Amino acid sequence: MMCLEAGRLLDAFVDNELSPAEAAEVRGHLASCVACSRIVADRESLGRLLRQLPYYRAPDALRARIADARARPRFNVGLFTWAAVLALAVSLGATLAIARFARSGAIGATTDAVADAVVGDHVRALREARLFDVQSSDQHTVKPWFLGKLDFSPPVDDLSSIGFPLVGGRLDRVRGQFVATLVYQRRRHPISLYIWPVADGAVADAVRSVRGFQVRHWTRNGMSFWAVSDLNDAELSEFVRGLQP
Repeated sequence: MMCLEAGRLLDAFVDNELSPAEAAEVRGHLASCVACSRIVADRESLGRLLRQLPYYRAPDALRARIADARARPRFNVGLFTWAAVLALAVSLGATLAIARFARSGAIGATTDAVADAVVGDHVRALREARLFDVQSSDQHTVKPWFLGKLDFSPPVDDLSSIGFPLVGGRLDRVRGQFVATLVYQRRRHPISLYIWPVADGAVADAVRSVRGFQVRHWTRNGMSFWAVSDLNDAELSEFVRGLQP
């Protein structure tokens, strides 16, 4: 079982909703996968916290109002039909105007959301001292490590010649998607390079600062790249240039 397949079953596994055969398969995967085991541990910890929260019964007056609302007819069928027709006509009329602005707005919002997510993951890796699942400066060691853990093969470049040595890699999840993260270093400053295949709704290239961290995004050969570091703007830009043709 690959991490991508296991990831779709982890929530059901934690909630004991899998068949015995599926649960056994997930347990077998967890025995050899540190990244997925951490995800399960996080889910179980969250579940324990939720079960410790106090339970408050709704007041009798509120329960009576809800029961009364359920007993009353909710709408007139004929009136509802005409309202639905009118809403559909308005919606179709507005679609063309909305479409002119939707793409640029959605790309900007998505870029902000992904930038915030990768910075959050980078900070979490630093705080938990979990920069690596595999620690090596050899690209021929790091690249094969991802085989069987992802449904794509991330490119792994050696940038030691320009002062950014590869130091390892790890498996991460960004907004619910399994991604490859390569870790480079400049003096004592780690750089997390997140990589995943470009999707149909791929975000635009980005140069920004989030919570004091420099963030860069670009695409190359069907892959989306996000670099995050506390390096200064000039040095991170030099790192990015080393990865672009």
